[in-house]
Amino acid sequence: MKKLNLVMWRSMDYLARKMKKSCSGLALSGGLNATTFNKSKRQSKYGQPRWLSMETIFKILKSSDTSFMEYAAILQTLMDSMNDVDDDGNSIM
Repeated sequence: MKKLNLVMWRSMDYLARKMKKSCSGLALSGGLNATTFNKSKRQSKYGQPRWLSMETIFKILKSSDTSFMEYAAILQTLMDSMNDVDDDGNSIM
């Protein structure tokens, strides 16, 4: 499950790069707080993963002019690129 969570966050990093923005700039373009995608927000202080809400994802898809199908393809590509990570997000190399 941690692997999927990591991929979800990396997809936001990907969309920020695609738009030639920082993660803060991506958040602002979607009408979100500039700190929404900060690395410190990706897990709790106890190390538990934090999940992006569907509302957040859809705001970013709209602001980045990315269809849900395109986003699904991004997620799949990122999942495929993580063959060296187990389902908990730990390196297996």
